[in-house]
Amino acid sequence: MIVALPVKPQFSLGPLILAVVCIALYLVGEPATDLLAYDRYALESMETWRLISGNLVHTNGYHLLLNLVGLLLLWALHGEHYRPITFLKIFVWCSLGTSLSIYLFSPQLIWYVGLSGALHGIFVWGACMDILNKMRSGWLLLGGLVVKIVLEQTQGSSAEVASLIDASVAIDAHLYGAICGALLFLLMWLFTLAADFFSARRKA
Repeated sequence: MIVALPVKPQFSLGPLILAVVCIALYLVGEPATDLLAYDRYALESMETWRLISGNLVHTNGYHLLLNLVGLLLLWALHGEHYRPITFLKIFVWCSLGTSLSIYLFSPQLIWYVGLSGALHGIFVWGACMDILNKMRSGWLLLGGLVVKIVLEQTQGSSAEVASLIDASVAIDAHLYGAICGALLFLLMWLFTLAADFFSARRKA
């Protein structure tokens, strides 16, 4: 069976923009990371842009490559849901939610970079969209991600991945990102239901 990838611009532009921004910041190098990384002490000095920008920079090329592969896989799985503005809004909100959750609930995590937290949120949002569209694969993907997060929270992260990216794997970011993606989907779904309800009332 041949699977058609969502290659049309309206499905691929959002992930492409995100990938290009991450690659460009990586090429800028250490100055970009120093200025943009999530840093608890810098946030306490009101450098609030780091709540979003920290998700765009990476520790090294392997870290960037792993996250770009993850982004590519998400696009292949759920790209048909990724209208450019919608995708970028979801990324920003998942990034912000992940970083705020780290700040509020994981004070031991002083420094954080990378797409992985936000990608977990986008994954959950996409799986929920599949479920909404009556695709059984959505339940399988969501269940698999839940198992992954539970294993991370109970058994810790992969030492091999930590060595590869030259940093500890921020498993709390994965958890927070996934929760943010679920909440974002729920809010968007409820908003759509409310809009449809009031539209129907006006026509009645």
